[in-house]
Amino acid sequence: MRKETTDLKRNGFSIVTRTLLVPAATLGTQAGSRTRKLEWLKRLFGVGLLCATTAIALRAQTFTSLLSFDGADGANPTAGLVQAPDGNFYGTTNGGGTYGEGSVFQMTPGGGLTTIYSFCQQSLCPDGANPYGALVLAVKGDLYGTTSEGGEYGYGTVFKITSSGKLTTLHSFDFTDGDQPYAGLVQASNGDFYGTTIGGGGNASGSQYGTIFKITPSGTLTTLYTFCSQGTEDLPCTDGATPLAALIQATDGDLYGTTESGGVNNGDGYACDIAGRPGCGTVFKITLEGKLSTLYSFCSQSSSVAPCTDGANPVGGLVQASNGNFYGTTYWRGAFITGLGQGAGTVFEITPSGNLTTLYTFCSQTDCADGGDPEQTLVQGIDTNLYGTTSSGGHGTVTGGGVIFSINPNGGIMTPLYNFCYLEGCTDGQYPYAVLIQGTDGTFFGTTDNGGTSGNNGTVFSLSMGLGPFVETLPTAAKVGAAVQILGNSLTGTTSVTLNGTAAAFTVVSGSEITTSVPTGATAGYVQVVTPSGTLSSNVPFVVPPAATSTSLASSLNPSALGPVTFTATVTSTGGTPTGTVTFKNGSSTLGTGALSGGTATFTTSALSAGTRSITAVYEKDADFASSTSSALEQTVEQATSSTALGSSLNPSTSGQAVTFTAIVTSTGGTPTGTATFKNGSSNLGGGTLSGGAVTFTTSTLSVGTHSITAVYHGSTDFSGSTSSVVSQVVNQ
Repeated sequence: MRKETTDLKRNGFSIVTRTLLVPAATLGTQAGSRTRKLEWLKRLFGVGLLCATTAIALRAQTFTSLLSFDGADGANPTAGLVQAPDGNFYGTTNGGGTYGEGSVFQMTPGGGLTTIYSFCQQSLCPDGANPYGALVLAVKGDLYGTTSEGGEYGYGTVFKITSSGKLTTLHSFDFTDGDQPYAGLVQASNGDFYGTTIGGGGNASGSQYGTIFKITPSGTLTTLYTFCSQGTEDLPCTDGATPLAALIQATDGDLYGTTESGGVNNGDGYACDIAGRPGCGTVFKITLEGKLSTLYSFCSQSSSVAPCTDGANPVGGLVQASNGNFYGTTYWRGAFITGLGQGAGTVFEITPSGNLTTLYTFCSQTDCADGGDPEQTLVQGIDTNLYGTTSSGGHGTVTGGGVIFSINPNGGIMTPLYNFCYLEGCTDGQYPYAVLIQGTDGTFFGTTDNGGTSGNNGTVFSLSMGLGPFVETLPTAAKVGAAVQILGNSLTGTTSVTLNGTAAAFTVVSGSEITTSVPTGATAGYVQVVTPSGTLSSNVPFVVPPAATSTSLASSLNPSALGPVTFTATVTSTGGTPTGTVTFKNGSSTLGTGALSGGTATFTTSALSAGTRSITAVYEKDADFASSTSSALEQTVEQATSSTALGSSLNPSTSGQAVTFTAIVTSTGGTPTGTATFKNGSSNLGGGTLSGGAVTFTTSTLSVGTHSITAVYHGSTDFSGSTSSVVSQVVNQ
């Protein structure tokens, strides 16, 4: 492993901020036993400042430390929580537990803790070790997650666990398909799970800087993309490297995420080169089938005094807000700050097309009272503000133990909400590395990696901002007709459930649960539930993937003669009548496009040469309908027939006199090209290449007598050959 640090001088104190602890490129190339540990979320401090041991809230709200881990029940939680239908919260610790390699725990809303699983129950940890990512609650109620270590080969696992603690290892990574799945999973609308690994993979260039994978609920894993598949000698990973955060599925059905390094920019040559991986990080999107597009490379914006004013090295992932744009954080850089130099990370907004705006630079407030080094994904509260944590800053010192903050996505107004104590052993916690979640009662919940009352093993906390309740769905993405659970509070007596305005039939199971299904015609958007006490909305948009389509293709004439032929594409869907554009292709070449009208599009072309051509119609997806491609239509284009006429410039002629023969080749299929040969009986006189359908040949060598002259057109790809009638050329003495 390699550690890189940067020393900052602030008010006479020496501060050490870490960049990242990551495996070197060659680390982990052997299968089997490994005892390596990622110390990735740890840092060293040189502090010469005393402060009170009690954290101070900066504005009216209620902060509660719910529990402190003691090591035996888990230690150092770095992931957020997930709320299950039973009202309890579930999470992971990356250390501690019975065997010291991490745990899965259940917590009641009041802070009652039950350790339901301890990892590494056998030698070499075949069940996994050190989970850093959050759990995800699946449709059937089971929890799915990852471990960064352990498994059959030692490179991490994907697992399933019930709420009672029965764990099933679904997949063990073997480095070729990934190494160290650091983040949690996301269950997409197709029911499969998607995730990332920070290493492993490998491609044609031998790079091993992480992957994106798909895994079915039963455990069949497919590597969709290997990073560092594109690049140059100076920037070998222009498509990104080392994805540390979880993916999200956006309302357009695609997956979006970040990479901590890689991209087309490297700042000042030092800012972003972490453990030999140049590049300041990227934002990307990837289809469920694995087509990746890099939307943005960080450090694309700089000033004369500060490289990377747009930030560098995004460690956290993205959240899609109610306005359709994405929001995230970078761990480093940002605008120039007097006395500090470069900023300590940023909050940014990025559109689905890749236009990025920096909303805020951390450590902009005196002594980093607003926090620094944000390492996790933001969450949008029911009030539309964004909430998050920083891993340092607060308490009027850059070395504080972290901050909870809110930021307005419209104006970028930053408000520090709570400062954690930076002293070791702070009872309220220290270093909140995990993403916040908002419970359905409106309260935020989170974890800290350190601090607490039981040996500095971390805490779980809640923060009430006085926000109202809302509903959440399980899953958050599904196809039309799929079953959905709606979770919330005081749901008894519900009179209406709609998905982005489309009414859905429903059943009230209890005061905290409603069952429904995605109604026909529904599109991505927010769920609303009308209860006797008011209308509740979901905190995140529900993703309805574009309706499946089917495209068929027909020809106006097959086989056809050389010349115009019309192709008609018909696009159908059970979700309605598709609109948009169809692209007509000849093999891999585009012939042209046609706009759908009533589900059909036509295109007429004369560009097809003779022969058998493989024609397809490709429907490009839009917000409501998925793309589809027709079966190949084997279009046979027959050669056009030709007719050759021959003329003489002088007939009869005299011996030795030059005579020019002209052959004119015509066809209803166009103007023939190619060559023709002039013959005297069976003997060749000469030939030439057609120009404008005609070719000439001049000779003065014909002997006295009558000669049978013909012109033979040899044909071409598109035109059949033909022979002229005989011209009896008389040559006199």
